[in-house]
Amino acid sequence: MTKTSERWQLPDGIEELLPADAGRLEHVRRQLLDLFATWGYQFVMPPLLEFTESLLIGLGEDLDLQTFKMIDQASGRMMGIRADITPQTARIDAHSLAVEGPQRLSYAGSVLHAKPSGLKASRAPIKVGAELYGVADVQADVEIVSLMLESLVCLGIDDITLDLGHVGIYTALIAGAGLNDEQQQQLFGLLQTKSQSELLEWLDQQEIHAGLRAQIALLAELNGDETVLDRAVQLGSTDQLDAAIADLKHMAAQIRSRYPNVSLYFDLSELRGFNYHTGLVFAAFVPGVGRAVANGGRYDQIGAAFGRARPATGFNADLKCLLQLGASPKQQVNAIIAPAEDDVDLWHAVNALRADGEIVRTDLDGSAIANADKWLEKASNGHWTVAER
Repeated sequence: MTKTSERWQLPDGIEELLPADAGRLEHVRRQLLDLFATWGYQFVMPPLLEFTESLLIGLGEDLDLQTFKMIDQASGRMMGIRADITPQTARIDAHSLAVEGPQRLSYAGSVLHAKPSGLKASRAPIKVGAELYGVADVQADVEIVSLMLESLVCLGIDDITLDLGHVGIYTALIAGAGLNDEQQQQLFGLLQTKSQSELLEWLDQQEIHAGLRAQIALLAELNGDETVLDRAVQLGSTDQLDAAIADLKHMAAQIRSRYPNVSLYFDLSELRGFNYHTGLVFAAFVPGVGRAVANGGRYDQIGAAFGRARPATGFNADLKCLLQLGASPKQQVNAIIAPAEDDVDLWHAVNALRADGEIVRTDLDGSAIANADKWLEKASNGHWTVAER
C-alpha cells in the first residue's frame, strides 16, 4: 500500500511545470508556432494515442521499444501512446489531407517514452516541429534546416553548431559489401562508437574486397570541418555517393550565407535514425548541453504505408529543453487587485482591463489589496479607476 508521504512522487523522468515555467513554455510554444505559420506551415493536432499499425509504421524498432502499448477495450486492437509525432503527420499528409504538391505541417504536443532517450532526458518531452512533404529536391531540406535554425535564433539561443550528415553515403558503400543483417548491425554500431582500431579489426575478419574495406574504414574518419567533403572523393564515385556529397555541399553553402554565425560540422558516418532516414540528417548543438537541442532529416516514402509514398523532410525539438536555453520572458506576476463587490460597474471595469491584457485578480478573502502595487478603487465620480502606490 502506498504511503501518504509517497503519493506526491512522480515516476522517474516524468516532471510537472509549475506556473512560472508553464507560462514561459506556453510563450515559447506560441512564438514558434507563429514563426512556423509565417513560413506557410499549417498547425495540426494529432491524437495522443492511435492503433499501433499506423503509429509505429516506418520508423523502425527503436520507436516500437519507446512506445507504451495497451489493448483498446472497444475494439480489442493494440493501441499505443505516441512516442513521436512524425509518423502521425505523415499519416495526415498521406491520408487525411491527400493534397498534391508540397504540404507544410507543424505541431506541438506531448509524447511519452518508455525509457529516457539520453542522460537526464525527459520521458515526457513536449515536441514541437515542422514537416515538409512532397518535395524531393535538396532545397526542401535547406528550408527545413533554415527553419530549425531560425527557431533557435528567435528564442535567443546562440553559439549554435549545425551537425550535417547523409545516410545515403553509408548505404551506397555497404550496397556492394554483401553483408547480412547481423553484420550490418555490427558495422553500424562500430561506426557510431568511432573506434577506428575495433572497426579495422572487424573489417579484417569480413570477406569484403580490400578496396571497399579501406573506403568503409575511411568513412569513420570523415568528420570535422568542410574539408571533410573534399576528402570524401576518396570514397569513390557512384551516382548515389556523388549526389549525397553534392547535397551536403549545397546545404553548407546555403546555411553559411544565411546564418554566418552558425558553425558547421560534418560527420559522414553519422547514422542518426538510420532505420527510417533516407538522406540528409542534421542536428543543432549548443555548449553545455550533451545532446542535440533540435534535429531532423529526410525520410522519404514513409507515406507508402498509408497509400501515398511521398518525399518528406522535417525537424523537431523538445520545448522543455528549449525553455532552459532561450531568453523567454518571465511571466508577469504583479496583478491589479479588485475588491470582491457585487457592483456591475466594477465588473465592466475589470473586463475592460482584462481585454487590454492586464491581469486582474479578485480579492476574495480581503487580504490582497493591503499588499498590492495596483488596485481598483471607486473614484468620487463613481467610476472604478486603477490606483497605484
